[in-house]
Parts: sequence; C-alpha cells; structure tokens
Amino acid sequence: MVALLGAGCVATDPAPSGELPTYPAGAMLRVPAEWEPQEAIWLQWPRAAERSYEPALARVVATIVRYEDVHVLVHDASTRRSALAALTEIGGLDADVATGAASPEGFTITWHDVPNDNAWMRDNGPRYVLVDGALRLQNWAFDAWGGGFGRVPFRQDDAVPNAVGEILGLPVDPVGVVHERGDLEFNGEDAVLLNWSVIGDPARNPGMTRERAIQAMQTSFGVERVVLLEGVPMGDATRGHVDGIARFVDADTVVVADCSQGSHCAPGGPDDRVYDDAAARIAAAGFEVVRFPFLAAVPYRDAVFDTDYMNWLVGNGFVITVGFGHAEADRDAEARLREWFPGRDVYVIEMLESWYAGGGVHCHTNDQPRWP
Repeated sequence: MVALLGAGCVATDPAPSGELPTYPAGAMLRVPAEWEPQEAIWLQWPRAAERSYEPALARVVATIVRYEDVHVLVHDASTRRSALAALTEIGGLDADVATGAASPEGFTITWHDVPNDNAWMRDNGPRYVLVDGALRLQNWAFDAWGGGFGRVPFRQDDAVPNAVGEILGLPVDPVGVVHERGDLEFNGEDAVLLNWSVIGDPARNPGMTRERAIQAMQTSFGVERVVLLEGVPMGDATRGHVDGIARFVDADTVVVADCSQGSHCAPGGPDDRVYDDAAARIAAAGFEVVRFPFLAAVPYRDAVFDTDYMNWLVGNGFVITVGFGHAEADRDAEARLREWFPGRDVYVIEMLESWYAGGGVHCHTNDQPRWP
C-alpha cells in the first residue's frame, strides 16, 4: 500500500535486531481494541506522487472531525497547502476548521510538520500499548513492506512513531522486528490475529520462526492467544495484511472475507482457500466466525477489484469503509457494518485510487486510544 516515490534503500539496510521491549516483571500489558474510546485519529498527508489519494482522504478527514480530533503529519509547506485546499474544496470543510478551529461538533484538526515518506500511517505509525494502565508507544521496525512495492524510501516513516511520542509526551519503546501495524488485529482482551506470511517474510525478518513470532506478540502485547494465519491473496504486495482478511467486531467475534459467485476471486480458488483457512484457524482458537462475501467485481483502470470492504476504520461513534462505486454492494456493506457496530454511523467512501495503490481507509489512518 504505497505509491512509488523514488529510489530508496531496501536491500542494503542492516537486518533487524530482533530485540523486543522489556517491561517490569509482572507488568500488566493490554492493547485497546479499535472500538474502545479514542483520543484522536492520525494521518500522514500524501505528498506529490500520491496526490491522487487526496479527494478520498479529504472526505475521510471531514467525516472524522465530526466525531473526534484529527492529527495530520505533513512533509513540507507544499503538502500542507495542498491538503488545506483539498479539505475545503473536496471535503467541504470551513477554512477555519481546516486550519485548526473547532468543528461544529467541537473537534479540531492539528497539523504537524513531521517529515514522512508515504500516506499509509497504519503501517509505519506507532502501536499504542497500556503497561500497568499507562499508555506507551511502540516503534516496530519498518522497511517499506519488505520491498514488496519496489525500492521506495522509508527512513522518515520508520522514525514517525518517535516524532508522535515526542508530540504527545509519551515514552516510545523500540522493537527490532519488522512488522507493519496493518498486520495486527486485537480484541482488546487476550488475543491478536496476524499473518505469518507477513512477519515471517525473509525480506522482512530473516531467520524468523513461528515460535519467535508468537513470543514477540506475547512479550510485546501481553496477549495469551496468538492466532497465526497464513497465505497471500493474489496481487497483495503486503503479503497478506490481516486487515484485509479478518477483523474483530467484538472480543469474541471475527469477520473473515469470503469469495462468492459474483466476485473476481472464485469460490474454492487460491484466494478463497486463504480466507477459508483463516476462518478455520480463528474458529479453532475459540472465536465465532462470520463470513463477509465479496458480492461483485469492479473494473478500475487496468485492474478488476472484488468489493472487499474489510479495510474499515472504527472510531468514536462511526465506521468508515472503502467504497467501490457499486451501489448494491456498497449498500450491503453499510448494512452489515451497522449490524456489527450498532450505535455507530457508517460511511462508505469511494477510494478506488487508494485501493489501486494497495490499501484503504484503515491503511491510511492510525488511531490513538483515549487513556489517562
């Protein structure tokens, strides 16, 4: 989920250290679920090479600021000017709200001059963890998806969690394992879902073992159940981020993608086997599994996309998911999300340009829990 921004350094970078955070013996660790109260949503605004994402992100930000605060990292003055223009012209925000005044609902957009390389803050941004009730950040190593999108720069992205920690005045714990945050799905209690095909990718973590991956999850997050999925859907250059395969909707229920007769991926085909295997592993771990079928296939530019709405974002009182411009499928997705997240407003925002680059609204955003 990245646009090519220029030459970078992937192959010549040193291997990750493998070091894990150390916390006091007996410390209680917990990662809040995405549906728990949030302080804010963070984004990295797209730079010139990713400018085509701006219309969708403008609508996303204009929606979020009705419900909670938004923080936007901008690489330079030109990026900020472009962002402000998009928010007012496309997002429909009042110019004062776009520049920091409170929205009619009482929430604000705060701008931060923080150098960054891409607009996919879910993956390189911080992971928030409660340690004995105190909020801390973790900075897992980031190397631009193990080179899955080519040789793209990532050094500034890798440093973003440190910048966020400084802004918030919170401690940041470095983690010497390469792992994008889009491949972490928590239930807020005792479990995490992730894809072995991502964390075990030799281009990310040479020599990683399943046992070591499980240890990393338990040591870093305090979870008991670590559900390792496996498999890469066709064309997924992330190697199968879990936020496109399986998502918690409550502490005990997981929604898993599913191919259908109307989708581009065939029932019983390679992608469907990835999703069916994920559903089986999750059920074996003791969770209720609900399937979310791809109802249609949508042509866009030189590609055909299944109507895959799994990449949703949950916030304070709302859910936003990717829209595909297919009225029937979009309506079905909205109805399902209303059922799974009762009491929240649901928005389906067309963002095929982002999807063409490899991700959706969840990939672009990074949620900060509300915690003393």
